[in-house]
Formats: sequence, C-alpha cells, structure tokens
Amino acid sequence: MVTLSVWPWESYGNLKYLLYAPLAAQVVYSWTYEQDYSRALWCLHILIICGLKGLVHVLWSVYNNMLWVTRTLRINPNGVDSKQIDHEWHWDNYILLQAIIASMICYMSPSLMMMNSIPLWNTKGLIALIVIHVTFSEPLYYYLHRSFHRNNYFFTHFHSFHHSSPVPHPMTAGNATLLENLILCVVAGVPLIGSCLLGVGSISLIYGYAIMFDFLRCLGHCNVEIFSHKLFVTLPILRYLIYTPTYVVNVYHTLHHQEMGTNFCLFMPLFDVLGNTLNSNSWELQKKIRLASGERKRVPEFVFLAHGVDVMSAMHAPFVFRSFASMPYTTRLFLLPMWPFTFMVMLGMWVWSKAFLFSFYTLRNNLCQTWGVPRFGFQVISLFLSTPLENRENRVFYRAFSSVLQYFLPFATQGINDQIEAAILRADKIGVKVISLAALNKNEALNGGGTLFVNKHPDLRVRVVHGNTLTAAVILNEIPKDVKEVFLTGATSKLGRAIALYLCRRRVRVLMLTMSIERFQKIQKEAPAEFQNYLVQVTKYNAAQNCKTWIVGKWLTPREQSWAPAGTHFHQFVVPPILKFRRNCTYGDLAAMRLPKDVQGLGTCEYTMERGVVHACHAGGVVHMLEGWKHHEVGAIDVDRIDLVWEAAMRHGLSSVSSLTN
Repeated sequence: MVTLSVWPWESYGNLKYLLYAPLAAQVVYSWTYEQDYSRALWCLHILIICGLKGLVHVLWSVYNNMLWVTRTLRINPNGVDSKQIDHEWHWDNYILLQAIIASMICYMSPSLMMMNSIPLWNTKGLIALIVIHVTFSEPLYYYLHRSFHRNNYFFTHFHSFHHSSPVPHPMTAGNATLLENLILCVVAGVPLIGSCLLGVGSISLIYGYAIMFDFLRCLGHCNVEIFSHKLFVTLPILRYLIYTPTYVVNVYHTLHHQEMGTNFCLFMPLFDVLGNTLNSNSWELQKKIRLASGERKRVPEFVFLAHGVDVMSAMHAPFVFRSFASMPYTTRLFLLPMWPFTFMVMLGMWVWSKAFLFSFYTLRNNLCQTWGVPRFGFQVISLFLSTPLENRENRVFYRAFSSVLQYFLPFATQGINDQIEAAILRADKIGVKVISLAALNKNEALNGGGTLFVNKHPDLRVRVVHGNTLTAAVILNEIPKDVKEVFLTGATSKLGRAIALYLCRRRVRVLMLTMSIERFQKIQKEAPAEFQNYLVQVTKYNAAQNCKTWIVGKWLTPREQSWAPAGTHFHQFVVPPILKFRRNCTYGDLAAMRLPKDVQGLGTCEYTMERGVVHACHAGGVVHMLEGWKHHEVGAIDVDRIDLVWEAAMRHGLSSVSSLTN
C-alpha cells in the first residue's frame, strides 16, 4: 500500500511528459499510414482533454494570483511560499494518470474506440450522467474522503500529503498521492463510461464533464470568494444541491482544510448534511467575506514600488506562471510564442493601467507588498543573454540602451512620474509607513531620487525611501578590507559619489572615471581635507590596467573590460548588470540581501535574485520600516549613515548574499 503513496515517474522530473509521446505518435501514424482514423481520434481527444485540464488549472492560478482583483476576497490571507510551490510542483501528475487509464480503457473496449460514431450531443446522455454522478460519484467520494480522515493509517500515509499545503490554491486540487488519484479516476470516470455503455454518450458530454470536473475542483481550492451570498439567500436550496457555480465552495473547502473533521463532499453539500458533517460556519463565513469585500483590508506597513524590466521577464510574474515566478528569472525560449501577446498587454497597461499589487509577504507581523508601476524597459534583444556575445559589441550597447529606453523617452517622463506620485499618495492615504522606490523609479534624471515627490508633498506621512544607502553599504562591505586601490566608473552618480567618499575615508585610493572636472572637484571637496588626495580623476580605462578591484556603475563593453588585469573582480551597481566577457576575471551580482529567516508567504523571486533574496534598495526600505525611522531617504546619500544602516540590517537578521556564497 505504501507504494501507492508515490508516483511511478516521480524520479523522472519533466521527462514524465514523454509518456504522452505514444499518444501523439499514434495520431501522426494513423493519419499518415492508416485509412481508419478511429485510433487517431481517441488519442487526439485524450491529448486535447489533458491540455484543456491543464489550461483550466493555469487559468485559475492566473486569477488567484491577480492580487489587485482577489486580495479583498481571499479567505486565507496568507501567501503561498516557495516551499508550498515546490510541494505542488507536479500537481499535473493526475492528468497524466488519467491519460494512461483512458488509453487502456479505449484499447480494451473497441466500442469506445469508435469516436467517429459517437454523436456531438445527446440530451439523454446528460441526464444519465447527472444521475450516475449524484447516485454514485458523490456518495462514493464522500464516504472514501471521510474514511481517509478517520483512519489514521490512510490519513498519515496518503491524504496528509494533500493537506500539507497550508494555503489552498488551484494547484492544490490535483496535488495528491497515486492512491487518491486512482480513486478520483473512478469517481470521475464511471459517469462518463456509464453514459457511453448505455449508448447515450456524446463528445460534448465527455469534454464538458471532464473539464467541468476539474473546473469545480480548482474553484474549491482557489481561496477566493467571488459570488454574492444573496444568491443563496434567494435560493436556499442551492446551498445543498450545488457546490458551484458559486464560490461558496471556496469557503466550504477552505474550512475543510482548516477544520479537517468536516465538509467531505465532492461538489454537493447535501451529502455532508445527510452525514452530519457539515461545518456550521460554512455559510456564515461566506456571507462575512462577501459583505467585507468592499471594505479596505489590512494596510501594508511597507511597499516596494517596482517596475517591469522587459517583455520576456513579464512572463515571470506570479499571475502568469507561478512556478517560473518562484525561481530566478532566466530566458525561456519556449515562451517566445507568447511574446506578441505579452507585448500587446504591455502596451495596454501603458495606456490604461496604474500601479497594482504584484506580490506580498509578511515579516514579523508586518505586511510587505510589492506594487508594480506599469512601465517597462524595451529589452528587445534579451535573448542574447543566453548566447555568446564576444563579437556583438554594438548589440550589447543596444541592449543596455533599450532596457531603459521607456524611462527616458521625453514624452514618457511625466507619465512615469505621475504613476509613481499616484502610488505614493495612495500609500500615504491608506496609512503605509514606508514606500521604497525600485531601480529606475528613483532615477536621478527622472525625479532626483524621489526628491521631487517629497518637495511637492511636504506633509507626506509615508516615508519615501530610495534604499541606496543600504545598496552602497552592501557594495562597500563586499570589498576586502586590505584593498588599497579601486577603479570606479559611474563615479559622479549618486551611488558612485557615496562609495568614493566612504572609501577615501578608509584611505583607499579611488580612481574616479569621469570627463567632468567640475563634478569631480565638487565631490572631492566634500571629503575631509586629509582624505581628498585619495580621490583621483582619470579619463581613460587604461588608467586601471593594474587595478584588480573595479566598481562598475556604468556599462562596460568587451573592449573596456579588456583593460582590467587578470584576476580582477567586478563589483557593480549598473542597471542592467554587465555581461561576463572575461573568463579570467570574476563578476559580482547587483547589490542584494537575503531577508530574515522568519519571512512568511514569500513565493516570488525578485527578477534574477535567488529565493528569499531582494535587491538592496528593497531591503533598505524593509530596514527603514523595521527601525521605525521617521525621515525620508531621498536625494543624495548621507555617507555618515552607511554604517548605521548596515548595522541595523544585520541586527534585524538580513544578511549579505556574498557572505553566504563566497
């Protein structure tokens, strides 16, 4: 029996999808070499139904993760973390199992193989299917489900796997052991087979029941309440006869996951009434959630205001593919066919959308949200990231330019600032404590690192933070203490200035690459007199040909990187990060920090960051919130606060990513 708790193809990973190959091969072979297409038809129907079943789950997942729509309707307010996503990674095992069983049945029953003889529609078949479902499937599922809960052996070895997902999600519906899904195949298969054996089956019946069965299962696990309780007040009998199409099933089944001694039925609560296992709170909770749906939910303490990077990475969003969103972003060539549609959505968001809730997590009972500004960088040739680039210098320049183009289009600047300002004012209105600006949202040329908004709205209660103080601290703490000389590009930028002033105080010689004597001298004069000589202006890359510590704040071409001596380490704060052309050098990632271990509900990776790791500017906002600081962090970086912010980050359990990987 224990072997029925694991799947036969569990160790195959994604190679399990090759088990669909015989069905596809049969379709191709029959249509190519055989005059009788009956085998090809049923194989094709099985493949199509399996695809539609998967699509149902994906679409439900998309809806579930559209937090700007569903947040006020969520029953369990907690987020789905990466651990649960991994646990449910192979949620579609049951679809493959059903394909195998359906194939076996069709092979063993020649009459069922004659798909071309089955009509498109048969009303009698629908009646027969409903009767069989109500009299066989519903009571069988109810009895077996209740038995799995009441028998300690079966619950421990089988059903507990399904209930180990703490937050219900559409993918939770199919996430169960082999034994449970074999039972579900019987529950879902008998009405279809029975209708066909009675001679009243139809193509519409097979497709409709197979898809609707999964649709209702996903609805039962989606953790969102959608329909008004008034429907059940007007027609009370619906409470007992149908589990759908209303979202009472969500309340119903979520209570089952929270209070596992009740609510065992498949789709019809009538059987729980008859078995005296109906949770008395089911209807009241449904009513409470719907009545509260128009009210403002819990206000976040912290908001990270992010923006899109490029069209391909937009498919990394949790409301597109949650599995991909739970991993660091990388180019996936098989998603290319979706690029045109995603591009059109991007254009639509540019015209009509405003900042929206993207993801959330909790940290020490503080709700932390990421809002997305609907603006992107046009990274048209991002595919070159996965191909050799040594001889594509011009294309690299184009990629670097294209990735920030939308934020520097003259006609787009005001619109972007309007979006950011509207988000800040909304955060201020609802009572957010800290809002941190991501990457280009705090660009100096765009809004002075957030200064524009603070000056325009001096009475803001929400603290606006660019987070660059912690970004500088992360970069500086990555530099070995024994380094005596560094080469700094982007030297007169906000971060470059702070890094140069900090290092010169440590008596580190800083070669500042800049063509502007005026900007260099302005920064040099900010340093204490005894340290000013440690700041040296250089105008060419060959000045650093003997320096092995490069701090990169400006894009470097292959030719420019070639001036670095072998063994050089490239620290960087340039967006996008430089590409790794030199094999005899090492490259650091963008400044980032790992969130404390007690973070909860975090199931999304921040662009290319590892799980649990966020950009330093994001972490800077978190530290600002945890410390309860009342000042805005905008404009120029206060060099005197770099160590203070770093120590606060360490004190709250954040950690440097480099310290964990080196």
